[in-house]
Amino acid sequence: MQRTNKISCERARDYPIGKALAKLGHFPTKESEKEAWFLSPFRSETQASFKVSKKLNRWYDHGAGKGGNVIDLVCLINGTSVKETLAWLQKGQISFSFQQQPLVTMQNGNDIQVHYAQHITHLALIRYLHARKISFSTAVKLCQEVHYIFRGREYFAIGLQNSSGGWELRNKYYKNSSSPKDITHIKNGNNWLVVTEGMFDMLSLMDMGNNLIEKNDLLILNSLGFIEKSFDLFDAYKSVALYMDNDRAGKKAVDLMLKENPKCKDRSNLYKDFKDVNAWWTAQNQ
Repeated sequence: MQRTNKISCERARDYPIGKALAKLGHFPTKESEKEAWFLSPFRSETQASFKVSKKLNRWYDHGAGKGGNVIDLVCLINGTSVKETLAWLQKGQISFSFQQQPLVTMQNGNDIQVHYAQHITHLALIRYLHARKISFSTAVKLCQEVHYIFRGREYFAIGLQNSSGGWELRNKYYKNSSSPKDITHIKNGNNWLVVTEGMFDMLSLMDMGNNLIEKNDLLILNSLGFIEKSFDLFDAYKSVALYMDNDRAGKKAVDLMLKENPKCKDRSNLYKDFKDVNAWWTAQNQ
């Protein structure tokens, strides 16, 4: 039995990593005969740091500092055992419940069809909020439970609607969005604006108290690609508080906004030792 399993593993390692990633909804941002680069399937990023060597059929995530073969990769993404991964690679047929969904970032929002949105009720989503240290009472002020279809399968997630009617969708296993992609600008008639990159950073600030949503207008960029679009909004406010991620892209975004408008203030010192607001907030509430 052990020998049979060993042979199966050896054969499975020859399965092309690019093909496995495609089955999981990941496609290269750039490619050559020798290698392909992907956005990491494990982390949120704007520049591809996940490399696949076609010759060696090995992968390496430069941002995470780890790599391996196709079996290692599918085990990590799907959260499955080696046995389950071998079955997936050989047959391409594994049925995942919500608790077993593969951890992937869906890139093609045009394929996502929102079925309906409702008040958050599903226990799995409430547990996900608790894991991110977001109270239910805070989450329902901005978010809804969104049910949607992607490539013929039904999913559900915490959803934040943007200003063009599209949705940012998050659950324990997926981070994706439906078209059209846009900022989320919540206008409460206030003179102060709070800006974050993502929904969980804003929810974290709201959970800190101080009636954030009552005293401020809110702007969630949803993508750093909308920075320039946000410039036009700043003139209407007396002050703009920036809570951007503490990575290279986030710091560059802050620099651009500070140069664009003197009303902008960098507030990242609050979470200076953490990647973003939610990472800091989660650590404070362990």
